[in-house]
Amino acid sequence: MSSLLLLLIGFGIFFLAWKTQDEINRITAMFSGTISLIWGLALAPLSLQLFIEIVSLLAAFSVCMRCLGCGSNRN
Repeated sequence: MSSLLLLLIGFGIFFLAWKTQDEINRITAMFSGTISLIWGLALAPLSLQLFIEIVSLLAAFSVCMRCLGCGSNRN
């Protein structure tokens, strides 16, 4: 339960960081959000950790394939 709370706090901090205009506050909020997300993920059950890892890999793979153009020539 505490892992879910820390994950929600981390995502909430990231949301607030994107809304702020001041650079120092944004950097501080992003740093705090990252710590909360890592801490929440470390306390999460193994099944949730694996699910988050699989979703992250699929998202990164789709972005990389889109950036590479799936083998098409860039002229």
